[in-house]
Amino acid sequence: MVSEPDEQPTRSDRLFTGGERPYDPEDLVMATGQDPTPERVEKARKMIEKEGPQVIERYLP
Repeated sequence: MVSEPDEQPTRSDRLFTGGERPYDPEDLVMATGQDPTPERVEKARKMIEKEGPQVIERYLP
């Protein structure tokens, strides 16, 4: 079994939910707890286009 490196939680002061300002695909990736890579950012962009800006709400407490 391969162990994964320790992941640190995303700093909440770097996340935007759309209440303070519109969020971007990178914010959505970070809300899922992942590092933003070009592939993840593109997938998030498509999710926002398809499901609307409320898609981030499923990843927020």
